Amino acid sequence: MAVSRERSGPPPVSPEVHPDRTVTFRIYAPDSDHISVWGEWGGPDSPMEPDYAGVWSAMVGPLDPGLYGYHLNVDGLAMLDPGNSWVKPARAPNTSILDVPGAQPLIHGFQDVPHGDLRIIGYHSRSLRRSRRMRVYTPPGYEGGSDRYPVLCLLHGRGDNDATWSELGRAHLIADNLIASGDAVPLVIVMTDGHAYIEEEWDGNARRLNIEALRRDLLEDVLPLVDSRYRTLTDQPNRAIAGLSMGGGQAVTIGLNHLDLFSHVAGFSSYMGPPREAVAPALDSPDDVNRALTLLWLAIGEEDFLLDDAKEFHAALEAAGIEHQYQLTSGDHSWPVWRQYLAELLPVLFKEDS
Repeated sequence: MAVSRERSGPPPVSPEVHPDRTVTFRIYAPDSDHISVWGEWGGPDSPMEPDYAGVWSAMVGPLDPGLYGYHLNVDGLAMLDPGNSWVKPARAPNTSILDVPGAQPLIHGFQDVPHGDLRIIGYHSRSLRRSRRMRVYTPPGYEGGSDRYPVLCLLHGRGDNDATWSELGRAHLIADNLIASGDAVPLVIVMTDGHAYIEEEWDGNARRLNIEALRRDLLEDVLPLVDSRYRTLTDQPNRAIAGLSMGGGQAVTIGLNHLDLFSHVAGFSSYMGPPREAVAPALDSPDDVNRALTLLWLAIGEEDFLLDDAKEFHAALEAAGIEHQYQLTSGDHSWPVWRQYLAELLPVLFKEDS
């Protein structure tokens, strides 16, 4: 595969969003044989065609307004769009970000409302014996105020890192907009790196070790550091944990095993594995769970490849008599779905009627 020969000037404009919300993607790759573009808008890859100068292009859409991850498949290799500097944070970055604006404000968009702050925090994890990083969102009005705030620990998926929930998930902007409308209470959101076990491979034992390492880091390092630096409410009714995919399994597992620390637990498109392995104590003590939790919230798309796992876990909770909310929605395993789940979750956190 050869993406380009010598070419003077900048790369071709890509992506180009047109007024009708169709989008043109381009790449200069005169020696390539086959190129296509894949995106979170759904459907199969769209083939790209070359012109006489070796610039390949394809038009997709019109697309609904929103943010989409996408990549180019160049002779079998998934890669970033060379014309687009906006990259999804990931363990192995190969996904570019497309923003299709709309006429109406989007829940994840930058609106004319008061905005909180997003900070990058480096710290040394004593439990893991290495340096790590997290993002911390504080709500509008935090600076100069004296109020204390509830805390949501928000975890990412397997391919992501601590930056993905803010950069592509837009968690901070979703919170800003919902707080401004009065639909969500002001809160602190902690987004840490879910890859705590550095030898991790995707098998059952590594998954268990990763959850245990993250649990130690979260409880022994992350939350104590956040509580020492920020005005947080530290009691169980004011703690929540949520996540997507891998992070959803982590959030539900850690939450159900620490009922003394978290009152709200949520999983988006979560991978749980055999239910009794990770949360057997909770399944064996449903009355304790129902007394401790204000909310156990689960959601997954009907086209998600983890749907069978989600149904099995939902059935296990029902059989045990554990109260929970389970939503089957449209959509697949992608960020447009998870942003919407966060927008639905925030309004029911830390409220008596949740």
